[in-house]
Amino acid sequence: MLDSAPPTDISAWFDSFARHLAARDIDGLLELFTEDCYWRDIVAFTWNVKTLEGKPAIRAMLEATLVSTTPSAFTITNTTQRSGVLEAWFDFETGVGRGQGIARFDDGRCRTILTTLQALKGHEEAIGASRPLGVRHGADRNRRTWTERRAAEEAELGSTRQPYCLIIGGGQGGIMLGARLKQLGVPAIIVERNAKAGDSWRNRYRSLVLHDPVWYDHLPYIPFPPHWPVFTPKDKMGDWLESYVKLMELNYWTGTEAVSARYDAAERRWTVELLRDGEPVTLKPAQLIFATGAYGPPRFIDLPGAGDFEGQILHSSQYSDGSRYKGKRVVVIGAASSGHDICVDLWEAGADVTMVQRSPTTVVRSETLMDLAFDIYSEAAVEAGIDVDKADLIAAATPFALQPPAQRALYEKIRARDADFYRRLEASGFLLDFGEDETGLMMKAYRTGSGYYVDVGASELIISGEIKVKAGVPIERLTPAGIRFADGTEIPADVIIQSTGFQSMHEMVAKIVDRETADAVGPCWGLGSGMRGDPGPWHGELRNMYKPTAQEALWFQGGNLALSRFFSKFLALQLKARYEGLDTPVYSPPLQ
Repeated sequence: MLDSAPPTDISAWFDSFARHLAARDIDGLLELFTEDCYWRDIVAFTWNVKTLEGKPAIRAMLEATLVSTTPSAFTITNTTQRSGVLEAWFDFETGVGRGQGIARFDDGRCRTILTTLQALKGHEEAIGASRPLGVRHGADRNRRTWTERRAAEEAELGSTRQPYCLIIGGGQGGIMLGARLKQLGVPAIIVERNAKAGDSWRNRYRSLVLHDPVWYDHLPYIPFPPHWPVFTPKDKMGDWLESYVKLMELNYWTGTEAVSARYDAAERRWTVELLRDGEPVTLKPAQLIFATGAYGPPRFIDLPGAGDFEGQILHSSQYSDGSRYKGKRVVVIGAASSGHDICVDLWEAGADVTMVQRSPTTVVRSETLMDLAFDIYSEAAVEAGIDVDKADLIAAATPFALQPPAQRALYEKIRARDADFYRRLEASGFLLDFGEDETGLMMKAYRTGSGYYVDVGASELIISGEIKVKAGVPIERLTPAGIRFADGTEIPADVIIQSTGFQSMHEMVAKIVDRETADAVGPCWGLGSGMRGDPGPWHGELRNMYKPTAQEALWFQGGNLALSRFFSKFLALQLKARYEGLDTPVYSPPLQ
């Protein structure tokens, strides 16, 4: 329940906080924080996505940014108790923008604080009371209708007028960023190699349904309607994205592939060579954004003897429909989300399916996850006044460094609740884990984007033996008729599907720009946790995502619908500030 007025001690804390900031009294300000404190800033102070951990790191950030940021006008908007922790929501201003934040307290001092830039002064989105009129009343022989103006924009941009931003990839990430830029008045073109917006979903396997609930998956500006199903089928998602592109009036080029790109540091422009419907086109944007999915190109594993195998070998990204495999013996290598879903699709189509599990997988029943992990993204949350934007800020207010203990506690509850399910799953021979540090699915998603499955039916087929599992035994080689394993066993196969994941998004940079630039930028995703697949050093935020990179004017946008929605706002604001010529001093200290 939100209080009508903040407690006196919280009001006093913010008065002191604002006073110390205005006086640039960092010593005094740090006395307001606990020793184990965190400041997560999203663009407001740092022009970066950065978490400062501990007083020395916060001090260094403030020493570097206070003069240029000039924060002021801190106003408490709400206070609440969340899981026994006092939480205060506040608005504030900087020299160039308006922001919103959340502070959480421990015994009168601040343990964590989130500051986010929400708008640029004088460059706000044309929404709400500022929305366009849509018509110019009166008679005019030179009138241009909306249709005519829209057609002119589509004809000019990329021809007689260059876009400021070019977004490579027209899936959910590129579309949401394009929508944000459109509302900020930044000329942008999205290029998509598929024939229609939404095809990146439509072209996937027929049984695919989103594993996250509708309250978590909204797009900006146009949320899903109240009748929308909790879990969205992939073709319905594709149709929504196609409609969204049209309704948001995005400049979206289908049938277009990025061939090459090079940056001219003197001109501060990219030269990007495209093939649009087979015809060469050259664009010269100032900013280049890779939005080619959550990850990069497909990852194939080496299979000795592949040349001897007499059947078909394909990657999960090439799989779309199990009907062609009816009656065939199909081996799926991989036991994460796509591997499970493809096995179910094949089983439904009448194939003889074996899953090859090379390492343990974290599995969580969808019903359990809905009950225990999506409390702020639910119908109950909406009824309590927590819409998706509020939920996003609540989630963002917990730094990544503090998430493992909370996730570990969550998975202790999940394992206790579903103990019989897990017992039966392990009895089938399936290798189960909850991460190296027992933190479960979400931390695996952030660290590696792999190794987990939200159970929507495959696990019971595994338990019953309908989907066979070969777990924990290395593949020795392929034979003409199947797969031979290190233990001497062999599984016959007509088809082998590698559900072995994807490379980092920076491999698309290597393909389109060059290897040197890709290596300078480095991998995307992961936190630097030191866990398997997520090497250090510790970043505290997702590597290279939604923020400046080592290559000037090159950015990455991606992730699931929720991350794409939330961070598209802040990436768009960074691009808008540069478009308007605002000073954007990026605070990016070396990693320890």
